[in-house]
Amino acid sequence: MIPVFDGHNDLILRLLEEPGRRETIFLDDDAEGHLSLNRMKAAGFAGGFFAVYLPSPPAGDDEDRQRMMQHPPYALPLPAPIPFDRAIGPAMAAMGHLLWMERASGGALKIVRSADELDRCIADGTIAAILHMEGAEAVDEGMEMLHLFHAIGLRSIGPVWSRPTAFGHGVPFAYPSSPDTGPGLTEAGMRLVRECNRLKIMLDLSHLNEAGFDDVAAISDAPLVATHSNAHAVTPSSRNLTDRQLGMIRDSGGMVGLNFSVAFLRPDGRRLPDCGWDPVLRHMDHLLDMLGEDHLGFGSDYDGATTPEVIGDVTGLPALLGALERHGYDRTLLEKIAHRNWQALLRRTWGG
Repeated sequence: MIPVFDGHNDLILRLLEEPGRRETIFLDDDAEGHLSLNRMKAAGFAGGFFAVYLPSPPAGDDEDRQRMMQHPPYALPLPAPIPFDRAIGPAMAAMGHLLWMERASGGALKIVRSADELDRCIADGTIAAILHMEGAEAVDEGMEMLHLFHAIGLRSIGPVWSRPTAFGHGVPFAYPSSPDTGPGLTEAGMRLVRECNRLKIMLDLSHLNEAGFDDVAAISDAPLVATHSNAHAVTPSSRNLTDRQLGMIRDSGGMVGLNFSVAFLRPDGRRLPDCGWDPVLRHMDHLLDMLGEDHLGFGSDYDGATTPEVIGDVTGLPALLGALERHGYDRTLLEKIAHRNWQALLRRTWGG
């Protein structure tokens, strides 16, 4: 079994929303979720980026939103921004849940803070968890909290989830749509990029709009990374990356992780799971053509997205690798996509 390191999951969000059920969700294979400790171990899940994401009430009726995403075209309104003073408490609680997971796993899961630790975990079969922040609402404009979070273990951050922050603007959920949907980084956003570079915190460009993407590319001295995004040329969603953006990521020595969300995989943009392997293979082939074999991985969005029925939860990862092998990807390429590219990327970004 080839170990799979994953660019993004929202397991912490499930624990944050249901703290009284965290043992059931993480330790007892709760059937409602995509990830649990035993299933991760059984599926060869080597680890990944565990996201701190702060939910906000949806803008409009959630059932209406779901219906709209099943019948494009759509352009969903975004929730209002979350101010810093409302973000800091839930963010700290979310980080506490990951620290609890490390302890509750009995040594099976470890929070990693360096490339050397990541390599050791993958070599010995320990699940390697990277603390990631999806949306920087809990970071103050003076960056003091960024230093505190780094001391706790934060090693990756996205300046925005799709709603705006003090640092920049995300893309709305829209199909069909360009990612060119608004202004670029704010002055605080530019300071955030520079401070992340100094601290060797990876910057995740998933959810950031095109102008913000270009600003990061102009300022940052680190590889450009989109942990869970797909190809706009295949599925013209605002959340997907244009060929120009993919070329910039490749040229920077960066990475893209394939997002398993059907809304960003299906060429018709519909949020329906009955799509088979075809859209997965089409995105993988296009990303491989644009990025090259050293800059592509997986970024499942497990526990935060509707996935294709053929993949399902984490136990579907071996089936995904099997489908790629039948499609013509050899073992060397599969190992790169499954984990070696992420390992190399993080060494380039973090150092040792």
